[in-house]
Amino acid sequence: MRRVNAEARRAAPLPGSVPRRLAVPGGILVAVAAAFAYVGTVDPNEPGHYPVCPLFRYTGLYCPGCGGLRSAYAVVHGDLGAALGANAVVVLGCLVFAAVWTVWVVRALRGRPARLDPGPVTLWAAGVLLLVFTLVRNLPFGGLLHP
Repeated sequence: MRRVNAEARRAAPLPGSVPRRLAVPGGILVAVAAAFAYVGTVDPNEPGHYPVCPLFRYTGLYCPGCGGLRSAYAVVHGDLGAALGANAVVVLGCLVFAAVWTVWVVRALRGRPARLDPGPVTLWAAGVLLLVFTLVRNLPFGGLLHP
């Protein structure tokens, strides 16, 4: 009986108007768009605009985020090849964000709660992907993954 009630509560539409339900995903979209607009206007390929990655500065190793701003800049300017070359994980992250945000908005429009509950396997897979990406891009044969 209790399980049925919990499932019924999860399936029940959210109270509130559509604009109210879309306020948070809309705010997130505005913030992300503003960040991309800034990166799109201030070229990270020109020295002096952004700080150098501390890991790279002190060790010479690329972190998983190195090249992320250049990748975002290329995405804003529609150059997918350059974006993948600068940091393929950032491009993948942008695609995942777009998919998750779209599902969130559709669920909000339908009055359903946005449930994002990645299981341990998904989280471990993402961690392993980042670790492998970081290791390979710092090995001699991983030159294609250098920003």
